[in-house]
Amino acid sequence: MFTGIVEITGKVIHLKKENNNLEISINASFLNELKIDQSIAHNGVCLTVVDIKQNFYTVTAVAETLKKTNLLDLKEGDRINLERCVKVSDRLDGHIVQGHVDQTGMLKSIENQNGSFLLTFTYEGDHITVEKGSISVNGISLTVVESKANQFSVAIIPYTWENTNLIDLKLGGKVNLEFDIIGKYIQKLYLSERQ
Repeated sequence: MFTGIVEITGKVIHLKKENNNLEISINASFLNELKIDQSIAHNGVCLTVVDIKQNFYTVTAVAETLKKTNLLDLKEGDRINLERCVKVSDRLDGHIVQGHVDQTGMLKSIENQNGSFLLTFTYEGDHITVEKGSISVNGISLTVVESKANQFSVAIIPYTWENTNLIDLKLGGKVNLEFDIIGKYIQKLYLSERQ
């Protein structure tokens, strides 16, 4: 489990297609604290550390993960949002983030609000967002400012803008979306009652 509070950004240093999988090697400042089998959120995608070398660690994304995320869009040199899993004794500063990305979304607009940024994203499918509810965008726990059908906006404070890979995002760029787990359960209950 994660909180959606990005710990650091790492640098993608190598990508290797292996059958239907993608091996991703990343340089990160917490490298000397990692161990094999540890779960880390990569742009919000929970992946397991499978190898550790002197200046990088490696994770593997399988076909199902690649189908639902933006990991295939990564290039060597890209910045990637990283968060290690929460410790039982930690504060839950963001919201409950599983690291199980539901789908990708697309950046529709960026509005500079003189001290913050308002980002609007679009997505397909039947997932829902609610104003003042939580959403995970590239692994970042954010609060929904405005919610419409297949679209939502979030306000980004300067610290988040400067310390995550949102600063690198261009219009039309893909992001990983994980909708709020509580909202997903409520939606499932509601839909099953209607059937």
